[in-house]
Amino acid sequence: MQYPIGIFDSGIGGTSIWKAITTLLPNEDTIYLADSYYAPYGKRSKDEIVALSIKNTEKLIALGAKMIVVACNTATTNAIEYLRTSYDVPFIGIEPAIKPAALRTKTKNIGILATKGTLSSDLFAKTSNKYSDTINIHEITGSGLVELIEEGSINSPEMEVLLHSYTDSFIEKNIDCLVLGCTHYPYLIPQLKKLLPDHIDIIDSGEAVARQTKTILNEHTLLSKSASFERNYQFYTNGKVEPLTQVLTAYTNKVTIEYMNF
Repeated sequence: MQYPIGIFDSGIGGTSIWKAITTLLPNEDTIYLADSYYAPYGKRSKDEIVALSIKNTEKLIALGAKMIVVACNTATTNAIEYLRTSYDVPFIGIEPAIKPAALRTKTKNIGILATKGTLSSDLFAKTSNKYSDTINIHEITGSGLVELIEEGSINSPEMEVLLHSYTDSFIEKNIDCLVLGCTHYPYLIPQLKKLLPDHIDIIDSGEAVARQTKTILNEHTLLSKSASFERNYQFYTNGKVEPLTQVLTAYTNKVTIEYMNF
């Protein structure tokens, strides 16, 4: 029997991480929980975020997950320390990619677009403070973005207006790297590229998370080497199925997407 990698997010955004993981690790089965009913986590208190993360973790463990990827910046920055000390399975977390942006910037100005829950967390402050002596870190809370993505309104006029206001602010700050601090935001890269000058790099965490997932699986002797059967990709949501289906259109013949109350 092959045990799956468990992945959860406050909705559909973590599918950007799922795509990176399954691309790098094609022999692995996965179970994905889209906790859309409670999205966005970024507006919730730390206690609420920890409680939701516990709920999702215990559901994934009950479904047989051998490791858990917290595919949500807000849940990682607020809850992962508790999860790692409370459960035996290995955890992979996600933080805004400040380090690669800090190493890449020439203007010494980088932008962080993230949720309030991420930007106000202790873990984000700790990471940010490592680099704030040498570069300027300009933070913007992406209010409204997750809600529109969860509604399936990625290409809506409302989304364009919101993104325009955020990108204009970043351009004024002379940034040359924009860090996407929420796993929902990679779905906005096409619009962001239209609104930002060509010299601004857009950085997300997907590939780095996938590489770390492979490393930790290897360290715990959990890496699947079997390619002899078709992969089992399961997706569950406690919200609307349609937005999840929309972002997985290219994979719908390979995945199962179901509503589940959790």
